[in-house]
Amino acid sequence: MASEKTERLTVLIDADNTQASIIDGLLAEVAKYGIASVKRIYGDWTSQALKGWKEVLLEHSIQPIQQFGYTRGKNATDSAMIIDAMDLLYTGNFDGFCIVSSDSDFTKLASRIRESGLFVYGFGEKKTPSAFVSACDKFIYTEVLRARANESEAIVRKSTAELKKDTRLVMLLRNAVDSASDDSGWAHLATVGNTIAKQSSEFDPRNYGYGKLGELVRAAKLFDLEERPAGDGQSKSIYLRDKRKSA
Repeated sequence: MASEKTERLTVLIDADNTQASIIDGLLAEVAKYGIASVKRIYGDWTSQALKGWKEVLLEHSIQPIQQFGYTRGKNATDSAMIIDAMDLLYTGNFDGFCIVSSDSDFTKLASRIRESGLFVYGFGEKKTPSAFVSACDKFIYTEVLRARANESEAIVRKSTAELKKDTRLVMLLRNAVDSASDDSGWAHLATVGNTIAKQSSEFDPRNYGYGKLGELVRAAKLFDLEERPAGDGQSKSIYLRDKRKSA
């Protein structure tokens, strides 16, 4: 049996718009999707503002790319990062890109990479403009990554009442279940997750304080849940149905 292909990823970090405290969580997250074949970070390394990054680059084998700020008020780092990204794209050696920044200047870059058939993972703070978030196939908020490294910054788990009041979340979950359901209204949790990913690049159960989608839907109490034997006969698969359909 042929082994499953491992995705080769390029990780490009905008040091001017990213905190060094996310690095462990960032690389752990990237490892879920493939191998970080290239790891580069861009900034003016003569600046004291990047001191925090300097201390972790060697430990994590991240290549610093020096970019002086030639003109006041202009971000030369973005331009250097975009040019490098296009050069790497044209090599044809990679399956996806991880763009780490909260800057909307990378919106067009993400769209261009996706047009070439490659997957784009975006990483940025919750202040990231929606245009950049939507331009990525998947977007992970870095607050989640910092919370993993520092318990004092852990994201507070939302209660059932709070989840039900989040109309956008409720609509997203219900629409995904409806799209993935069979004639009886039941949908496989994994299929629901895939459907949500296509509808909302920034969706992540961790944004609500839950580690997995199954934990989130249980807490929301909007669906009937049922465990069924999986194909291997050893494990269980979770199915869910909108409670409004069972009433």
